[in-house]
Amino acid sequence: MSISVNQKLTGRDRRKVRVRKRIFGTGVRPRMSVFRSAKHIYVQVIDDVTGTTLASCGTLGKEGVQADGDKKALAAAVGEAIAKLCMDKQITQVVFDRNGFRFHGRVEAVATGARKGGLKF
Repeated sequence: MSISVNQKLTGRDRRKVRVRKRIFGTGVRPRMSVFRSAKHIYVQVIDDVTGTTLASCGTLGKEGVQADGDKKALAAAVGEAIAKLCMDKQITQVVFDRNGFRFHGRVEAVATGARKGGLKF
């Protein structure tokens, strides 16, 4: 992430940089990155060595996950869906990247859903 001198990082961006110093995804154990907006949630499984996205899922898009309930239930469904996509590609272990968000609420629900789907992290 490059910024100019007169730009200021937000709190989430500072946390994101701090977390990403330690987290790195490989082909064997890729990084599972979560992005949470006000209405939707998105998850990507990324191989940082080659810079490619191996799998992605979210509540919006062509194959958006639908579930009954609140946003937390949708987040859990996204976690299970990404776990299923990873299992289809023989990915069993990932490194969880909360992307500067607190491990609480919807971000935690994604992690719980992914664990329920069979991913280990």
